[in-house]
Amino acid sequence: MYEITSTLEAYLEEQRVNDGVMYIYCPHTTAGITINENADPDVVHDMLMRLDEVYPWEHQKYRHAEGNSASHLKASTVGSSQVVFIQNGKLLLGTWQGVYFCEFDGPRTRKYHVKILNK
Repeated sequence: MYEITSTLEAYLEEQRVNDGVMYIYCPHTTAGITINENADPDVVHDMLMRLDEVYPWEHQKYRHAEGNSASHLKASTVGSSQVVFIQNGKLLLGTWQGVYFCEFDGPRTRKYHVKILNK
């Protein structure tokens, strides 16, 4: 999980949008976008640990030929996008919240897209 909050904030500042909505979308089936606590790195550790427990890399009933079923399951659980309100030129996130790009099958060359709609 890579925190991308500061990158998103920098992009927002460049766009000079005061009020609106930011959409963050990941076009990959084994990666996703989530919002969670960014103050304590143990939260990321715990999330990844539990995702690994719920979706182990190997399972006798997996059938996907590429062998990365766990990555697809994790990405679907996390989700492929997030929406963040923009207020007074800032992302309207909670005190402890950050936006994360989650890579479950890699490292690979990945990207995410950002679209801002003005109010």
